[in-house]
Amino acid sequence: MKNKKTILSGIQSTGNLTLGNYLGAIHNWIKMQDEYDCYYMIADLHSLTVRNDPETLRKRAMQVLAIYIAAGLDPDKNTIFLQSHVDAHTKLSWILNCYTYMGELNRMTQFKDKSAKHADNINSGLFTYPVLMAADILVYHADLVPVGEDQRQHLEITRDIAQRFNSIYGETFVIPEPFIGKQGARIMGLQDPTAKMSKSTTNLNDVIFLTDSPEDIRKKFKKAVTDSENCVRYDKENKPGVSNLMTIYGLIEKKSMDEIEKEFAGTGYGDFKNSTAEAVVKKLQPLQEKYNELLQNPDKLKLIYEKGAKKASQRANKIIQEVYEKVGLIVNL
Repeated sequence: MKNKKTILSGIQSTGNLTLGNYLGAIHNWIKMQDEYDCYYMIADLHSLTVRNDPETLRKRAMQVLAIYIAAGLDPDKNTIFLQSHVDAHTKLSWILNCYTYMGELNRMTQFKDKSAKHADNINSGLFTYPVLMAADILVYHADLVPVGEDQRQHLEITRDIAQRFNSIYGETFVIPEPFIGKQGARIMGLQDPTAKMSKSTTNLNDVIFLTDSPEDIRKKFKKAVTDSENCVRYDKENKPGVSNLMTIYGLIEKKSMDEIEKEFAGTGYGDFKNSTAEAVVKKLQPLQEKYNELLQNPDKLKLIYEKGAKKASQRANKIIQEVYEKVGLIVNL
């Protein structure tokens, strides 16, 4: 439909996807696919900022694609593609680099965090990562970008770059707005509920992977950090562990915090943890079945990403052509 707003988002093809990726991102994407014109990429170019085994990276990309489809993203309703298969991303990224200031990139907190974690590989791609992210968004004239709080800074620099370009060359890029879900935008770790659940964690009990067995899921929830009060009550500041479990349970069972508090009034954390674990097991079972089925059919996945890349390129190349003309390059697309 002509009046649909455009949404762009994606997940890197490194590591196994987590319950946090699902509840914080993919779960919300599914709700958008009828209302918005959605572009969902597997961000394999962004994955290159850290060293990866080539075969593993290719395997991970297909796994992320399979998760997208298994979770409920319809390839006929959404444009689903590999970032590296649409040349417009890197073409626009170089141009935008020339309109981005060093001081802006120096302020990026994620660069500082990742540099600390990968001190032996502080590369320029890690530094200019926000510019490629800006190109990802702007090359589709995305109106909205689903982001967690940790990605807000990257969206802000995207807006700054777009506004700067527009002020020089006239209206060119849509200025994107953040799309943040009311709940579940940030699922925290089970062992450290003050930090986001991360697929790169070294503590496997801190994270629920989407491919975890029911037995592993139950064990991890059983070990989840809570507190000594033994009362199921939402208090993010004073009871971060319990509040995180309530958020997970609430999103899956579609219940408010008040409803959960009433449901588990007078019971201990053991019952609540068991109920949360069973809700997650039940939710992930059909996803896991579909995921395993898709991985056994790589030709089907190939058709999906080829179709997605073709559609994405058609839209992105029109915008690249306009940008080329405005900056003084000879168009040859």
